[in-house]
Amino acid sequence: MPDTRPGAIAAPGDSRTRTRVARLLLERGAATAGELGRALGLSPAAIRRHLDAMLADGDVVARVQNVRGPRGRGRPARVFALTDAGRLRRGPHTYDDLAASALRWIARHGGEEAVAAFAADVVAGLEQRCQDAVRRVGSDPLTRAEALAQALSGEGYAASASAIASGGQLCQHHCPVAHVAEEFPQLCEAETQVISRLVGTHVQRLATIANGDGVCTTHIPAPVNRAAHDLPLPMPAAPTEPNQPLPNERVH
Repeated sequence: MPDTRPGAIAAPGDSRTRTRVARLLLERGAATAGELGRALGLSPAAIRRHLDAMLADGDVVARVQNVRGPRGRGRPARVFALTDAGRLRRGPHTYDDLAASALRWIARHGGEEAVAAFAADVVAGLEQRCQDAVRRVGSDPLTRAEALAQALSGEGYAASASAIASGGQLCQHHCPVAHVAEEFPQLCEAETQVISRLVGTHVQRLATIANGDGVCTTHIPAPVNRAAHDLPLPMPAAPTEPNQPLPNERVH
């Protein structure tokens, strides 16, 4: 049996279904279990299970349906509506839909270049807010990556940085625009360019949440040690003529 206790982690399929229930309640304001089940193609038992879980989590509230005229036999139907907490929890999805719609309009009327320009403008503010944090730690890219991770965490990215054999790695465990970036990777590309400028070296994106990966991972190559390149090259040995006697060699 699924765990419907408050705080229990819903399975991915359950979470998606409850998001659909919440969106429908946002649109209609309130609805009975029967109305929700018919609209979503769910059986009475299935819709009751999801509503019970949402009630336990505090996402919905139920009240007795007001009926005009004589009331029929049986228990009165209950009407479900989102609570304030439920609206806040589902709100970001509404903003995601609005952002995606706006980007589709930009792509339709301005083309891919306009979308890329919009993405660059969006992350410009993020870059500006993180600049001070990385400037205070000097010019080493790996040290800058650690400072950038702290700054990004303050922006809601839950970021961390670590050293690896080939350099460093910046990981972002949350992406505020992941749902929109699934359709518009220009957002990820613009963000990668910002990371590159802030750490002061070329970086490579290895994985993104928008692409279905669990974490956004950016590789930061180790700084090249130029000391060896600055050493003078050894002088080549002077060529000798063939059959020329060596010093102190007796000639017969």
